Amino acid sequence: MTADGPDDTDARDAASEGHGHEHDDEGHATDSHTGHTGHRHGEKTLELSLSVPEMDCPSCAGKVTASVERLDGTSEIDARPASGTLRVSYDPSRTDESAIRERVTAAGYAVEDGGDSGSPADSDDTATAGGTAAASDTTTAGDATDLVLDVPEMDCSSCADKVERALTNVEGVQRIKTSPTTGRVTVAHDESVTAERIVSAVEGAGYEVTSVDGAAGDADAERDGSETEDGDDDSVWTSSRAMKTWVSGLFLGLGVLVQFGLPGVNEALLAAAGRELLLADALYLVGIVAGGAVIVRNGYYSLRMRSLDIDFLMSAAILSATGISLVVPDLGYYVEAASLAFLFNVAELLERYSVDRARDSLTELLELSPDVATVRRDGERVEVPVESVAVGETVLVEPGEKIPMDGVVREGSSAVDQAPITGESVPVDKGEGDEVFAGTINEAGYLEIETTAAAADNTISRIVDLVADAESNKTDREQFVERFADYYTPVVVAGALVAIFVAPLVFGGWTAWFVRGISLLVIACPCAFVISTPVTVVSGVTSAAKHGVLIKGGNHLETMGEVDAVAFDKTGTLTTGELRVTDVVGLNGNDEDDVLACASALERRSEHPIADAIVAAASERGVPDREIDGFESITGKGVRADLDGETHYAGKPGLFADLGFDLDHVHLTTDGGVAVEDTKPLCADRADCLDLLADTIPRLQSEGKTVVLVGTADEIEGVVAIADEVRPEARRALERLRAGGIDHLAMLTGDNERTARAVGEQVGVDEVAADLLPEEKVERVEALRAEYGTVAMVGDGINDAPALATASVGVAMGAAGTDTAIETADIALMGDDLSRLPYLHRLARTGNGVIRQNVWGSLLVKAALAVAIPFPGVTVPLWFVVLAGDVGMTTVVTGNAMRLARISPDDD
Repeated sequence: MTADGPDDTDARDAASEGHGHEHDDEGHATDSHTGHTGHRHGEKTLELSLSVPEMDCPSCAGKVTASVERLDGTSEIDARPASGTLRVSYDPSRTDESAIRERVTAAGYAVEDGGDSGSPADSDDTATAGGTAAASDTTTAGDATDLVLDVPEMDCSSCADKVERALTNVEGVQRIKTSPTTGRVTVAHDESVTAERIVSAVEGAGYEVTSVDGAAGDADAERDGSETEDGDDDSVWTSSRAMKTWVSGLFLGLGVLVQFGLPGVNEALLAAAGRELLLADALYLVGIVAGGAVIVRNGYYSLRMRSLDIDFLMSAAILSATGISLVVPDLGYYVEAASLAFLFNVAELLERYSVDRARDSLTELLELSPDVATVRRDGERVEVPVESVAVGETVLVEPGEKIPMDGVVREGSSAVDQAPITGESVPVDKGEGDEVFAGTINEAGYLEIETTAAAADNTISRIVDLVADAESNKTDREQFVERFADYYTPVVVAGALVAIFVAPLVFGGWTAWFVRGISLLVIACPCAFVISTPVTVVSGVTSAAKHGVLIKGGNHLETMGEVDAVAFDKTGTLTTGELRVTDVVGLNGNDEDDVLACASALERRSEHPIADAIVAAASERGVPDREIDGFESITGKGVRADLDGETHYAGKPGLFADLGFDLDHVHLTTDGGVAVEDTKPLCADRADCLDLLADTIPRLQSEGKTVVLVGTADEIEGVVAIADEVRPEARRALERLRAGGIDHLAMLTGDNERTARAVGEQVGVDEVAADLLPEEKVERVEALRAEYGTVAMVGDGINDAPALATASVGVAMGAAGTDTAIETADIALMGDDLSRLPYLHRLARTGNGVIRQNVWGSLLVKAALAVAIPFPGVTVPLWFVVLAGDVGMTTVVTGNAMRLARISPDDD
């Protein structure tokens, strides 16, 4: 949450890259991720995306926002402390990226590379050399050199704000991108500014730069990378700040021992102005200096930004207690001041550790895709960065390697582990013509893949971008808490001032009220309950992404957890969407092969999915092809063609009824394929007489099958039944949803009533609505919302787009590699696995519970302390106020949010 100075932590080196994109011709600046729109003042509006890792609390974000708002020409400012990212829309005719970055630096925060769609970090704390830029919807404007700075202690929005403000003041800096989530800053600058100048600006804001990477800063990178105080040690507990914290704790302990355990040793060291400085006091002072220096430094930056954040409030408390002890005789608050310095630093280290754990989940997503690819160029194998691989090039993937790019297999076959994208637990066989995704793992065979998307546009990059942006879609609870926080801090700070300056005049006891005032200052920062929702959202969304579920915003996660009814499309959702022939019945002397041969010949020229299933079945059985002439499609009924000089038909039973057939009276070739009860004594001397219309066709349709008749104008030759198989996991998935608290399960389909009801019975839905047009599906979803409140619609994301958009939350099935599905739905199940749906619902419900626990737990603790601290006769220890009232509570809510990462689809 706090910004640590250059001498106070392991600073990480990484550069942030700003990206601007031009907006529409009407002059509206639209952020595709946040939905913000700004009006341009000049010729165009650009968007800058910055990574500010130390901007990890609402207080930090407030400092960043306040600093950038002072800059003329900025419009929309979107600070996201949970992921440590900042987005700014600005008018390039009135300001530039350099100025925005300087405003962040002036706030005391370092800007780093957030790795929106580029190369992942080599480790949690070290940027990949040549790390690439950000989201695919942004572009780099102008000629500039990108410098990547690793600033690990920039871990909150407040920190990022300080760094950007500092960099904004550096002339020649064009764009700044900060990411508190990863602790990186990307700086785009012209030739007039050196890397050393940029590093100095960041360090001048109070943050150490551990490494620098960029074309213009290689020499400086070597200097900074080799001379950092902490070197390669990236542990929170062995950082520079940690070492100073332990020193502070040691001297605090020695002071307590001398003052209370060895009072005979506690002699005066010096006397001045009628005041003695005892040995214990001196020990406390050393502890205050060791632990308080970083706090006061950060408080100074907060003061410059006019921010009432925890750094400023703790600095005021420590300096007040120390100053009063030095100036006023007989008042010794050294132990209180030393306790504040030590305990606050411990809590900050705990928070850093917890936040790093939360950020690791996003880092793991970034690391899914490899940095390099092996391609064939000019007949040779060449290893190149993935960013340089063009669409259409051939990528070579050996067994055991990660597939670096989206593409289509052109040579070879192998089993591919798609779990990183789709969450499938079993590898999928891939051969020529099959689609593969970046980040998946080639298990056994050799593959040559033709790339179909650039690195910044592949499936894993889109997932990372959407997950990183999910924080911007704020939940209702988060919006409530932020509104509450706007009033909370000023009220509590005012209460602290009243306790210090007014209460002693009324009640007396200046000393006691002074301590109470300091305690109120400590709890005045609302970080714990403001960060409770976004950190939970980040944890839940990134955890879901690792299990093949893409959630496009915290608001959608919250809504999914409140769903009372779920509506399903049938084809491709509850069923596999792949038709196959299930029954073939020969009639009037024709066997099954005769029927399939005739049907496949007639259907071979049709483009209907049913035709494809019949042709595939004939091919699997080895039925020989037959030539036809005069093919004609009969709209809505079937097909007609000449076969062996005679006109044949294939289609719905109604087509043959129109031809004058008595469907109540046909003769079986054998009795092997139809149950005995289907026979009819219409012919007294025949046991093979079949009533198609009353028995066979209804029976097949009741099993969820579509019936096709084959024959000539004079004779029905056979019956073919085709079915779309129900997903094997569908019934179990719906049972788990019902067990998880879903009140109503409905199936909405355009298929016929009999088939729909058969499928509905198999999967166990409560309601079946069949023969629906797209607009009728929308009406049914609206009716479900009116009856049940919050409704989820699950479909394929394309055909069901209107219904998905109408539902409270839309869920697309099998979205991997499908842009339309990902863009249409609020949530996308990347694989064709319906079992992910109960996992999603459980994750969302648990997430909502965690948010409620975090928000109300934080509020109750704050409220209890706010009442107890000034209450006469009640003494609340200052150490307890520090740990429970602010940063300690922040650590608790962050750790609670991490519980979402333990929820797995396997638990269902």
